[in-house]
This record gives sequence, structure tokens and C-alpha cells, in this order.
Amino acid sequence: MSVPVSPRTIDLRAATTADLDALVALEAACFGDEAWDAAAVRAEVEGPHRRVVVATREGEPVGYAVVLVAGDVADLLRIATAPAVRRTGVARALLDDVLAHARRAGADRMLLEVAETNRGALGFYVAAGFSQIDVRPRYYRDGGAALILRRGLGPACGGGER
Repeated sequence: MSVPVSPRTIDLRAATTADLDALVALEAACFGDEAWDAAAVRAEVEGPHRRVVVATREGEPVGYAVVLVAGDVADLLRIATAPAVRRTGVARALLDDVLAHARRAGADRMLLEVAETNRGALGFYVAAGFSQIDVRPRYYRDGGAALILRRGLGPACGGGER
């Protein structure tokens, strides 16, 4: 099922193995040395308890998100958007999709890690209701720290933030 995001012909859908090459290319473009390789992307698309959602424009993938739900906790593992669609609402639509999925799957909170130097992503997550709960020093290959952020999801049946 496709969900229209904007009049710019952006749609959301579940990823398939047919998307692997495009997702690996997005990984490289967005994450450089920290990008997942093809095997890692395949493991996410095929893995249990995950939702991998792809944003497409005219049928071409321009972004994606990965969430893993384990019990009452959802881990946002990735959001990536092509540079051409940044700041157009694509990342927010992807986030909204995985937040809704996590709630339906029974999670009451979502966690994520983001580089402390990635100010754009930090602003995006804070605006979406996430707050910092911890730091992982020397988490990334370059020695940079990761901030751990959390957002309450409320009860799985709906309701407010916790």
C-alpha cells in the first residue's frame, strides 16, 4: 500500500529485495564510512521484527527508514534521504510511518543513536519529540560520540506521550 506524502509524487511503501541496490546507494551517499554494506541492508530488509519503509519519487527510491521492535522498545536504526529531497518532508513522513508501526507492534518508546556532530539530524529529532538520555563515547569509526535519544510513544492502542 502506498501512502501519498506530498503533491511532489512521493509515496511510502515497504521495502523489498528489489530495492537493495538503491538502498545501498542511499547508504553510501548519506553515511559515507559508516554506511551499511549490501549484506547488512539485505539483513534489515529480510530480518524479523523490522519495518523497512522506502520513500519513492516517480518509482525511484529517494529515502528509507528502518525500525526494529523488540517487546515494548522500538529502535530506529536508520533514516536516510537523498540530498535532493532533504527538507521537503520526506524524512518526517518516514519517521511518522515507523512511529506508527512501532505503536501498532506494541512499543511504548523509541530509541535511536545519532552522531553528536550531526546538528541537522539532532534538530530534526528534537523537533519530533525526542530527547537525549545518554552518550556513547567513541561510538563511530572516526572516534565520534553517539547521543542516545528517546521518545515516548504512548500506549499501543493510541493515546498520549509517556
